[in-house]
Amino acid sequence: MSHALIVEDDGDAAEMLAALIASEKFTVATAPSLREARRQIALQSPDIILLDLQLPDGSGMELFSDAALLAQSEVVLITGHASLETSIQALRLGAADYLVKPINIKQLQGVLSRVMRPAAFKADVEALDAEWQRSGHFGQLWGRSQAMQRVYQQISRVAATSVTVFVTGESGSGKEVVARLVHDLSRRRNRAFLAVNCGAISPNLIESEIFGHEKGSFTGAERLHQGFFERAHGGTLFLDEITEMPLELQVKLLRVLETGTFMRVGSTVLQDTDVRVIAATNRPAEQAVANGRLREDLYYRLNVFPIALPPLRERIEDVALLAEHFLGGVGEKEGRAKRFSPAALERLAAYRWPGNVRELRNVVQRAYVMAAGDIVADDWLPTDGVAVPAAAPPRGSPDSKMPPASINIALGTSLADAECRLILATLQYFNNQKEQTAAALGVSLKTLYNRLKDYAADQSRSDLDDHPDDRADHHSRPAG
Repeated sequence: MSHALIVEDDGDAAEMLAALIASEKFTVATAPSLREARRQIALQSPDIILLDLQLPDGSGMELFSDAALLAQSEVVLITGHASLETSIQALRLGAADYLVKPINIKQLQGVLSRVMRPAAFKADVEALDAEWQRSGHFGQLWGRSQAMQRVYQQISRVAATSVTVFVTGESGSGKEVVARLVHDLSRRRNRAFLAVNCGAISPNLIESEIFGHEKGSFTGAERLHQGFFERAHGGTLFLDEITEMPLELQVKLLRVLETGTFMRVGSTVLQDTDVRVIAATNRPAEQAVANGRLREDLYYRLNVFPIALPPLRERIEDVALLAEHFLGGVGEKEGRAKRFSPAALERLAAYRWPGNVRELRNVVQRAYVMAAGDIVADDWLPTDGVAVPAAAPPRGSPDSKMPPASINIALGTSLADAECRLILATLQYFNNQKEQTAAALGVSLKTLYNRLKDYAADQSRSDLDDHPDDRADHHSRPAG
């Protein structure tokens, strides 16, 4: 039976908390001071310590100076208010979670159901690190570069806590893989991991999908529907492309993060939720805030622990390792192993990979299919400029002999402007054929559509700024 220690100087609060914990099949001890807490720990090492920071003989933080204690016991802070400062403080001290007074029974039950000694986390991380040293992969992430080693360190540190994680990185860089690994290393690993692409759900349906709805709450709501927050209860909810979430829904998400409660569409009853949120965006977050796509208060609430994934072009030394991994995976599925020629590996390392790891995987799969023998040569690998597969006729014309086109971008051009110019030029090059354009750029069709929608919206705003009279008419024109 697991053992809990409550370090709390309020006798009534400690007694009530002890009764709740005992009902969850824990043995419980209480301590009203640091001195008594140390004595109780010496008598019986607790699996979990619920620690109030304000104690008669000092701050509860003093217990965190005991490295042996932190190796044996999971520490959960008890705080009078929830804030970003509390979350960051808990992380820095080594706490696994925190509870807000008055204690919510469901949240307490969730914490108790996930009790795991820190030594178990250390063993998991050591096993991943040993595998990385041997083969170059850390879970489902591959790479030996310094940039990726930093990411591995961040994941190892934050996974054992409950704080919110904000993953940033270009499309195709592996943000969902990071989120999944954080979940798999966490105390929530045995519960659900749900990934939601906020840009792929209709704005009319996204609130219902995330928070659920009551039967009859709107036309077509023929039954009660549980949203992602209910289905992910006890686990992790990954909100990808968070900047695509409507602003009015961002307000409701902020409330969930701050209070742990929400309401289904069509309901007035608050629902408790015990979910760890990991958010992600492929846009520069500060720019999204400045452009009005992401609420500033939500950004600061999500950005408790940021993890920035490097683009593949900034870790070219990992390309060969990734390519060999993807090639081996295809060969295993197809029942025939193939290998890259030296020239192919040189070509892969020389390319800039605007579509990042996702583009590399797609390129490797295509090259495997096109290789007639056991050697994958560089015939079907991309080169810098417009990424057109070798022998593929440009502009979609089977008879065309025109060489691949190129564009010139001046030094100092912002990455956003350079990306915009490349996408639009490639789209024009392929006569507005979006499928061919996405394939040439090495991005998904959805990503291409999202980019084109952004450019159109930016152009619309620019036109209104250039014609203020039109803008005034636009805002004053009656609806209908």
